[in-house]
Amino acid sequence: MSAHMALENLTVLDLTRVLAGPYCTMMLADLGAKVIKIEVPGGGDDTRGYPPFREKNLNGERESLYFANMNRNKKGITLNLKAPEGKEIFKEMVKKADIVVENYRPGVMDKLGLGYDVLKELNPRMIYAAVSGFGCYGPYHTRPGYDILGQAMGGMMSITGAKGGEPTRAGSALGDMLGGLNVTIGILAAVNARTITGQGQRVDVSLMDSVIAATENTALKYLESGQLPPRMGNRYAAVSPYDGFRCKDGIVIIAAGNQRLYEKLCNEILQRPDMITDPRFTDMPGRLEHQDAIQEVIEDVLKDYTMEEATELLLSKGIPAGPILDISQILADPHVKAREMFIETEHPTLGKVTVNGCAIKLMDTKPCVRTPAPALGQHNREIYKELLGMSEVEYVQLKDKQVF
Repeated sequence: MSAHMALENLTVLDLTRVLAGPYCTMMLADLGAKVIKIEVPGGGDDTRGYPPFREKNLNGERESLYFANMNRNKKGITLNLKAPEGKEIFKEMVKKADIVVENYRPGVMDKLGLGYDVLKELNPRMIYAAVSGFGCYGPYHTRPGYDILGQAMGGMMSITGAKGGEPTRAGSALGDMLGGLNVTIGILAAVNARTITGQGQRVDVSLMDSVIAATENTALKYLESGQLPPRMGNRYAAVSPYDGFRCKDGIVIIAAGNQRLYEKLCNEILQRPDMITDPRFTDMPGRLEHQDAIQEVIEDVLKDYTMEEATELLLSKGIPAGPILDISQILADPHVKAREMFIETEHPTLGKVTVNGCAIKLMDTKPCVRTPAPALGQHNREIYKELLGMSEVEYVQLKDKQVF
């Protein structure tokens, strides 16, 4: 395995807060980029006040685990971008950076005099990436954006929920996570484009766009049929049986995604070869129309099996299956442990903290969790002196003026 990291040659100025932006910069940091998180003096990222909390850290104070998870591997500084001196310091940092990432409402950076058109003149190779609720153009671009709005207005909620039930938000902040992933992909594409053109560019990602793109063929169904796709619970409008089926102690997912798998399920699990030739079930459209009848047969067979027994039986016959796991079961799962999806780290004030692992597995330049999330302004001296060559006298003077 290489001693290098995939993005170790990139310096990122991170103006983001809460989730979509910090998730992006967390991934860049996990992959080796030097991410400098810039926070408002005296307050910082909103998530420093978000649960879950450790009620008493090593200093006897309450501290956010949310912030600790999303901001590992980053250097932390404070800077007042409203102060004239703060603006000039930021501009000097931009000259030395590869990437600037922000998730303010569009127009905020322009009002500060630090928008893309200003910064690109200072560093034409800089990549300026922004993730917001609705993007930097379009009728809604000045609206505030949050995850639930992205899920609602992007169509995800309209197709999510129990059959006949109300539209439902995904259990995690899926809109923010999708936005964070897309802006990360956009940044990496722009980095590669820079090797071709020699120039940086602006990357614009919206939560609404990200959710729309993740609804896959929902729009095609409507355009083709004129019918609004209904909420179907765990079912999938294109494949059946592809659902959760109740057994003795929980629910097992069966994903019979093609005719061969369906026939194996009928012959080798259900012992019902007649369900292959039954006119209701001979093809996928028929099975989609008669899912309730299929579910009744499957659940009758599985009712005396535990989730583990049912999963093993189905997999032994080559049928894709798996249990619905809660987070306690996921944390104990041997595959999850082997894939290092939760990492125990040492934090200077929290002590031992478990954070999410990186889902991107580069087999040579391996991503990893190297350093804990920074305290507010923890790396001020280090960054301002190393990156900008600031003297101690200058640093103290600016600190006294509350620029930091």
